[in-house]
Amino acid sequence: MRRITRIAAVSTLLLAMVAAPAEAERRGPAWTTAWATAPAAAVSGVEQGYAGFTIRNVVHTTTGGSTVRIHLSNRFGTQPVLMGHVTVAISAHTGGRRDGTVDRSDGSARPGTVRDVLFAGRASITVPARAEVVSDPVRLSVPADQDLLVSTWTPQPSGTVTYHPAAMQDSFFSRGPADHAGEEASTAFGETTRVWHYVNGVDVSGGPGTVVALGDSITDGVTSTWGANRRWTDYLAARLASSPVPDYGIANSGISGNRVLLDSNAPNYTIYDTFGPSALTRLNWDVLERAGARTVIVFEGINDIQQTPHQADPEQIIAGLAQIAAQARARGLRVVGATIMAWKGWGSWTPELERTRVAVNEWIRAGGDGALDGLADFDAATRDPADPQRMLPAFDSGDHLHPNDAGDRAMAAVVPLARL
Repeated sequence: MRRITRIAAVSTLLLAMVAAPAEAERRGPAWTTAWATAPAAAVSGVEQGYAGFTIRNVVHTTTGGSTVRIHLSNRFGTQPVLMGHVTVAISAHTGGRRDGTVDRSDGSARPGTVRDVLFAGRASITVPARAEVVSDPVRLSVPADQDLLVSTWTPQPSGTVTYHPAAMQDSFFSRGPADHAGEEASTAFGETTRVWHYVNGVDVSGGPGTVVALGDSITDGVTSTWGANRRWTDYLAARLASSPVPDYGIANSGISGNRVLLDSNAPNYTIYDTFGPSALTRLNWDVLERAGARTVIVFEGINDIQQTPHQADPEQIIAGLAQIAAQARARGLRVVGATIMAWKGWGSWTPELERTRVAVNEWIRAGGDGALDGLADFDAATRDPADPQRMLPAFDSGDHLHPNDAGDRAMAAVVPLARL
C-alpha cells in the first residue's frame, strides 16, 4: 500500500513538473518592459557628475501593470554614482497618445502617485562605474500609453553621466542641492533637458512579454514629431493594443548613428561618442537582458554602409546580422529581420553602396539562411515605386534617409504581428 502511495505521489510530482512550463507560458513572464531606451554615451564636459541635481525623466509606457520597477544605468560612468533618492510617479499629463492627442508633461505628478523606489529595501544605492541596477518592485498601477516620471537625486559628485541623446521628449531638472524627487509639483523643475539621464528601463508586472527593437536613428525616431510618441515602435505598440495578438511591451533600443560592426568613431571610440558601441557590442545589455524579451526586430545596417569608413562588402554586414540572430536565438528569442530602407538623395549615397544595401536586403528577404523567424519589409513599404532607390516623398522627412510620421506608421504596418 505504501509503495502504491509513493508511486502515486511521484506520478503527481512528475505531472506537475511537466505542466509547469505550459502554465508559466500561459501566465507570461514575471516582468514585461513597458518602456526602455539604450544608453549611448557619457555627457561631454560633465566629468564630475550632477552633484545635487534632481532629474525628472519623462517616459511613455507601451503597456501597463499593477507593479513597476526601474532600471538605472551608469554604463558610461567613470566613477560610482550615488542615487540618493529615486521616485516614480504617473505624470499629471498623458503625453503623446495613440489616438493622436498630445498632452505634454510639464514635470508635475498626478496627485497621490509619487512612490519611493527602493533597492534591497534601502532608499539609496551606489551604482558602480560601468554597471546597471534594477529596483525593488513598487506598488503602482501603471496604465499603458501614459507618461511616467522617473526622478533621480544625485547628492554627491561622481564621474561621467550616462545618457541617451535623442529622447524626442522634454524632461526636467533642478540644480539642487535640495532633493526634489518626492515632490508632486513641477515648481522646482525649472529647467528643461532633451535627453534621458540614467534611467534606461521601466518594467511592469506580468504581461505577455517584450518585443525589442534594435536599431539606429530611424528606430530612435529622430525625425518624428517631438513629444508626440510617433516613432515606428510607438505605432507598433498601438497596432498590438488593437489586435488579437497579445499586447506585448515594446523596448526601443535604437541609438542614432549606430552600426552593426563598428563602435562610434571607430577606431578612435570614446565614451563620449554618441553613436554608441556597435549593435554586436551592446546586444546583451540592450536586447538579451530586457525584461520579458521574447522577440527582437533587427533594423540596422544603413550606417555601416553610409558612414565613414564605408562598409561596401555586404557579406561583412550579413555576417554581423547573422551573429546577432544566432545569439538572440540561443537565448530563446525570435528574430524578425527588417530590410534597409531606400536612401538615394542622402549625401553619401553612391551606386556602389546602393548595391551593398540591395544585397543585404536580398539576404534578409530570403530568411537570412534560416537565421530569421520573420520579415518586416520596411524597404518595400516606404520606397518610391517610380524610383525604388528613393524613399516615397510622402514618407520622407526631407533628408531622404529618415522617415516622417507617415513613414513611421507605414513601417509599423508591415511588422508581422503573428511572428512576434
